[in-house]
Amino acid sequence: MLQIKRFSWRELQTATNNFSEQNVLGKGGFGKVYKGVLPGPDSKKVAIKRLFEVGSPEGEMAFLREVELISIAVHKNILRLIGFCTTPTERLLIYPFMENLSVTSRLRDIGLNEPILDWTTRMMIALGAARGLEYLHEHCNPKIIHRDVKAANVLLDGNFEAVIGDFGLAKMMDMGRNTVTTGVRGTMGHIAPEYFKTGRPSVKTDIFGYGVMLLEIVTGERAIFPDFLEGAGEVMLIDQVKLLMQEGRLEEIVDRNIGCGYDFQELVKIIQVALLCTNIDPCQRPAMSEVVHMLEEKIVPEDQWEEWQQAELTRRQQYENKQHHKLFTFSEESLNIYEAVELSGGR
Repeated sequence: MLQIKRFSWRELQTATNNFSEQNVLGKGGFGKVYKGVLPGPDSKKVAIKRLFEVGSPEGEMAFLREVELISIAVHKNILRLIGFCTTPTERLLIYPFMENLSVTSRLRDIGLNEPILDWTTRMMIALGAARGLEYLHEHCNPKIIHRDVKAANVLLDGNFEAVIGDFGLAKMMDMGRNTVTTGVRGTMGHIAPEYFKTGRPSVKTDIFGYGVMLLEIVTGERAIFPDFLEGAGEVMLIDQVKLLMQEGRLEEIVDRNIGCGYDFQELVKIIQVALLCTNIDPCQRPAMSEVVHMLEEKIVPEDQWEEWQQAELTRRQQYENKQHHKLFTFSEESLNIYEAVELSGGR
């Protein structure tokens, strides 16, 4: 277990210029994160998470969960906890400052003179995040489910090494019982369909979130984004990628900021990995150790991919048949109504 330092409220006030809004790095469901500089000769930069709802049981649980889980999980691709601070009204967590912020910020909030994430860096980030999740799922005892895997929760250090953060929703797997949560938690577009149905998180729900995140990394898009056709509502990124793949327009998937600076064969493999991870059937999703192997070797097993394609074809046919049946039923009903109106008309 790591040695975690207890900080005083005064130290953190000084470090953040009294929690100035100018120092805010981000805001999540459980708190606001500030950039801080610790007093001392080395002027160490840190990220300070100030939790909301400290008086509520939920807020206190989020605080204790992060302290406990990050103390257990020690890995270069998992965010390290430096320290904490508690007062009667405050709960704060202190982490190393990540110079390149989050994957989301590097994909979508780039300044005019800031370099974009090139293809090689994106592939390195994808692999680093996969290794972090593999560690949580397969090497921690007990296993840890993150429950909110997405680009915004993967941070980047000065070398663009991926570091998984934000454990406010994470759970330790108790192998002796099936845990059903009181409510589905996570971010829309990243939540696995079976989690919606059962309320039971698992490593497979994390793997689904990771697959969506891979698509975010490749496309630069959000998991759910608006369809700009009038009245069309919103589009799921997974569905958009499947459509473009089906139509042989894979090159349109890639973030246009990259231009032509990517390897097409590598693109095909990374999309295949993402779609395997987001398989509707959780039992068919690969374990994170398998994902790491696929990314390292740039190989997707042919049998797994063929199985996915067959399942997807079946699913699409079932959907089309259902839509056709609805249309046919609607047409019959319309005809019956029309005949009823004719028969009830004046004679």
